[in-house]
Amino acid sequence: MDIEEAKKYMLIALDEAKKAGDVDEVPIGAVIVRNGEVIATANNNKERKNCAVRHAEIEAIEQAAACVGNWYLDDCELVVTLEPCVMCAGAIMLSRLKGVYFGAYDTKSGGFGGLYDFATDKKLNHRLTVVGGIMQEECANLLSSFFKNKRNKKQ
Repeated sequence: MDIEEAKKYMLIALDEAKKAGDVDEVPIGAVIVRNGEVIATANNNKERKNCAVRHAEIEAIEQAAACVGNWYLDDCELVVTLEPCVMCAGAIMLSRLKGVYFGAYDTKSGGFGGLYDFATDKKLNHRLTVVGGIMQEECANLLSSFFKNKRNKKQ
């Protein structure tokens, strides 16, 4: 996937993120693409499902696996508004996605360079393409606005 194509899918991921923010979930959206076709779209679902692992990436991976009939997603690529956390990076590696394209970087819990880098760990047996910073400003602004609004409501 080239950068321009990733931007096209990032617009879909941003729409998903906005849906999450509208219901007071952290606004993160994800899209999984296979052979140029969107096969999964998801957003954060932690609050609604009261479950810490219901991140947008996990939701999208589950949808994609159901769509293709296999957990092995080696011909699929993920586009997500925030760098996947280490939990999601582990799921991405295990599902064998061939590429991850993300918007904003996450220096606190990112699994593809922010905190740790699964993509470059030679001990792991899966290699994938990772490109960060796709529409970074739009993705970061969505998150910043969400948390600013939450802080203002507490005052």
